[in-house]
Amino acid sequence: MLGVGEETPSRFDLLSMVKKHSNLLGKTVVEEEDASDVEMDGQFWHDVFDLYFVRGKESKRRQDDDLLFFVRKWREHGFNDKNGVAPYFVRRWALELDKLVGESFSEVDWRRSFYLNMIAHTSYSVTVAICSQQVLRNRQVGQDTPLSSIYKIVKTVYASPSREVETTPAYPDICFAIDDFDSTFDAVVLTDTDLCYCVLLNALDGAGFPSETDTNDSCSSNKLPLGVDTNSMRIKN
Repeated sequence: MLGVGEETPSRFDLLSMVKKHSNLLGKTVVEEEDASDVEMDGQFWHDVFDLYFVRGKESKRRQDDDLLFFVRKWREHGFNDKNGVAPYFVRRWALELDKLVGESFSEVDWRRSFYLNMIAHTSYSVTVAICSQQVLRNRQVGQDTPLSSIYKIVKTVYASPSREVETTPAYPDICFAIDDFDSTFDAVVLTDTDLCYCVLLNALDGAGFPSETDTNDSCSSNKLPLGVDTNSMRIKN
């Protein structure tokens, strides 16, 4: 995929390319006639996954969690398979992706795996506030009313494709775990009928926020960092 002597593209370049050509984001089912699109090109997504989470410079610095998630092809297993096959499996980071996956290579949906790891390796915070419903209504109708909370807590949360109870797979749903939940939110109690909870989830840092300064000098962000056919976005050998 990369020529001899070529530097590994940065996450910023890779994500810029993915954003530009991800036309099917949000689609649960991809029609067979879309198979020529890059979204259906398994080799393309395998290579992007490899460069982004395994071989890339940012990955080698080990800024992320060392767990990698691999989503199984849903046509073969289904997300709620009665036979108990989990929709994904987990491996610890290693230098070579194909050896890491092993015999399960043919089962992997690389596109979904890329996006799942993008979510799982991003840092988040959740803000839970107690607000006045009247103040919220005033803002909705255009009144210039300051949106102030009566009580507010901000906590770091962690994205996971499994539920906390017995680590039951939740994928394609994503759960966000909060450490010391009981003690943290013990005081977050509504004491008046006019009050309500406001919850805000923010993505802050990590895999979803690559730094433009990490872009290689040899790869401008407005150029494709890989050998790619710009019509189909297939990576050239």
